[in-house]
Amino acid sequence: MVVMLVLIAAVVAMGASAMSRRLPGQRLRESARELAAQLRYTRAQAIASGESKLFTLDANSREWQAGEKHKGQLAHDIKIVATGARNEQQREGIAAVRFFPEGAATGGRIVLVHGNAAWQIDVQWLTGEVTLQRAKPP
Repeated sequence: MVVMLVLIAAVVAMGASAMSRRLPGQRLRESARELAAQLRYTRAQAIASGESKLFTLDANSREWQAGEKHKGQLAHDIKIVATGARNEQQREGIAAVRFFPEGAATGGRIVLVHGNAAWQIDVQWLTGEVTLQRAKPP
């Protein structure tokens, strides 16, 4: 009976170890999906309201804002590499994408990195389309 309990404890410990290694990758993927969804939300708000809307991401505080209402924060262990239109950059460390009422955008790219995994979010300037895909870490 004691041997059986030791075996069960060992299997549970190995499973917990495997799960903890997978969690950062899952958190990275979910963060990338969330940012892509919020970029799409900002675009939809611009189209629906007939007014341009701004999505911002602060690489220092890790906070993002989609339009006027949606806000959030990324985990501190996720590295952010963002590029966007210079005229939308409010200050150093802030990446911004402006969406226009016709659906177009200023364009940009956000890459989220954790360890040897990365996800890339692209915003096309002409169409405002937001795409999400795996990327190579920079």
